[in-house]
Amino acid sequence: MTSKSNAVSLLTSIHHVAIICSNYQRSRAFYSETLGLSIVREVYREARQSWKCDLALSDGVQIELFSFPEPPPRPSRPEAQGLRHLAFVVDDIDASIATLLQRGVTCEPVRLDEYTGRRFTFFADPDDLPIELYEAG
Repeated sequence: MTSKSNAVSLLTSIHHVAIICSNYQRSRAFYSETLGLSIVREVYREARQSWKCDLALSDGVQIELFSFPEPPPRPSRPEAQGLRHLAFVVDDIDASIATLLQRGVTCEPVRLDEYTGRRFTFFADPDDLPIELYEAG
């Protein structure tokens, strides 16, 4: 179902996505070393007993990685309300999967988006957050 709106969008792009992790050092390594995001800044917030690390993609979109003492787990399967997954565009899905495999990350079998004809796959971050790779067209 497609709907058209005459409303002018107030939004221009995504600035950041915030993720709360269960093990800060493990997730920091995963996003910066395994996935290759650049660390923009990293601070420890003593009052909250919390780390905050800003990681950036090449287009400037950022991921804010947070740690908090004993965060409750977020149910994701079966699918629950809220953020379903995080998706990244890649130029070559086969090369991206091969690189992730070399870095110890297993991806699901590649699927085809029936509406766009583009290929995609999923893998999980250290806290089992679903992450999608979506091949550029």
